[in-house]
Amino acid sequence: MTRRTRTLLIATLLVVAAAVPAVGVAAAGTTATATVTDVRPAVSAGAATAERTQPACGFPLTATDATGTDVTLDERPERITTLNPSAAQTMWEIGGREQVVGLSQFALYLDGADSRTNVSAAGFGVSVEKVVGTSPDLVLAPNASSAETVAALRDAGVTVYHFRESTTIEDVAEKTTRTGRLTGNCAGAAEANAWMTANVETARETTADAEAVRVLYPLGGGYIAGSGTFIAAMIETAGGANVAAERDLAGYPQINDEVVLELAPEYLVVTDYSSYLLEQEPYASTPAVENNKVVAVNRNWMNQPAPRSVVTGVRTLTEGFHPDAAADAEFETRAEAVAAMETSTPTTTEVPPPATTGVATTAEPTETSGPGFGVALAVLAVLGSALLARRER
Repeated sequence: MTRRTRTLLIATLLVVAAAVPAVGVAAAGTTATATVTDVRPAVSAGAATAERTQPACGFPLTATDATGTDVTLDERPERITTLNPSAAQTMWEIGGREQVVGLSQFALYLDGADSRTNVSAAGFGVSVEKVVGTSPDLVLAPNASSAETVAALRDAGVTVYHFRESTTIEDVAEKTTRTGRLTGNCAGAAEANAWMTANVETARETTADAEAVRVLYPLGGGYIAGSGTFIAAMIETAGGANVAAERDLAGYPQINDEVVLELAPEYLVVTDYSSYLLEQEPYASTPAVENNKVVAVNRNWMNQPAPRSVVTGVRTLTEGFHPDAAADAEFETRAEAVAAMETSTPTTTEVPPPATTGVATTAEPTETSGPGFGVALAVLAVLGSALLARRER
């Protein structure tokens, strides 16, 4: 299969999946309430699956979040507050930036974000009062938001959708789709996912015949990105192998200097927050530093599970781990991916409306303990010795 054919096939399948399947519509003459199920669009090579029709992106809508709460939106939310930077980044990517009225301090890098209300609390987390003050129609909360924060917002009459953890690129695609459905930006979500998928497939094809390089991603303060994380998924997609998996180090554990030296990573991935580690032990004595095999990545693209992070992060890692193979890679621009999607997507019609409002979803459990809310925060936390390492999920 040629690269162009492959791209068209993936774009075709993904754009349909990205509209979120299983939206029920009431029988004629009644008020329809869509019920969203938690079906994740596949992003793995050659395995994209989708419904053959694209459901309407309308309202009213009821979706079950990670806490098992049925979140109902009577109409498209025009005022949205995001509690973590990946949610804000996703809104920017799917064409919903004008709906965002509040965001956290770690999303201020986004173009135009400084005109929104910063809802961060002093030190860490968000201020319930500031969030309520934005008068949001909908709050998009990461799964690591504390149960107390979510409860307080709901007690104040605020509609909150609590996301589950994102540890894979497939999870990012599902979250993008879900965000688009909740906010009325289904087409933009489909485009963002098509762009992300095309570049993920390019990275996987580029490194398919290359030997995976052994990689470690230090955060500072002894913390690292372990297996079963979004960061590990990015590394693996780019043709790397997270050495933390060799010791069954999952999540974001803290390890001692001896373990770092025993792992002996061939490559280190650093951001502007962690590059100082290269001059300090034990990292200065690793094969990665001794052989000058260090890949520098913008922390926003490495730490935030969202479409642009995947595209930019995976491409940077691929070029760093396998520069010769990457030199011939054809990474697509968003415009190219969208054009391929539009060219290859067949005209569809909606399924005749059933007489019911759909099947209720089965909620996935959510974690509210342990590390949470952002790898970017992890570095700030350990450097300040005031907070535990936390991850945005």
